[in-house]
Amino acid sequence: MQSLTVWWAGLQPMNQWFYVAAAFFSVFFLVQLVMAIAGVGGTETELDAHVEPTWTHDTPSDAGETLLTFKLLSVRSILAFFTLFTWAGALYMNQHLPVARALSYALIWGLAAMVIVSLVFHLMRRMATTGNQRIGTCVGNVGMVYLDIAPRGQGEIRMPCSGIMTHFKARMADGAGVAAGATVKVTRVLGPNCVEVELDQKPPVKKES
Repeated sequence: MQSLTVWWAGLQPMNQWFYVAAAFFSVFFLVQLVMAIAGVGGTETELDAHVEPTWTHDTPSDAGETLLTFKLLSVRSILAFFTLFTWAGALYMNQHLPVARALSYALIWGLAAMVIVSLVFHLMRRMATTGNQRIGTCVGNVGMVYLDIAPRGQGEIRMPCSGIMTHFKARMADGAGVAAGATVKVTRVLGPNCVEVELDQKPPVKKES
């Protein structure tokens, strides 16, 4: 304990400030990291089961999605910047480097941390949605009622979406009830896993004479 006190007293005031700031930002960054791993305070907000917003069916391109989902300036990336910036500054000044050089090196480490953390969380979001179908592209698709659709209620349908057979919650556009096995067509997207359907009225097949 005495050696720690002697070490602390031998530091320059700016170096001491960097160590204090590094400890401060490290605590907040670790809290954010634990919350992200635990799924608390995530970037994606799930829709309430009773809320049925109307989704637009236009889907952006992959490049557009990348620009929208990759956020360089976020709480976690800013905390990562200051965490590594302060730690690097403290350690470089502890090596008796000139203040300007130490701050320059620390700035590089901080910016690198910001980019890396932003990229990691961006890739985590992309991985979380890998294999998920773009439900907006399923409008017009024909499927089969898997679980009865109750009158003015919901049931479940099974249909191909993005080339994968998928189950969706569904309700009838006219509020009618439909038994399992009926063929339906998607008319509208109601939510991330809910669609509006109608009975598929196929034209009669003309028999050859």
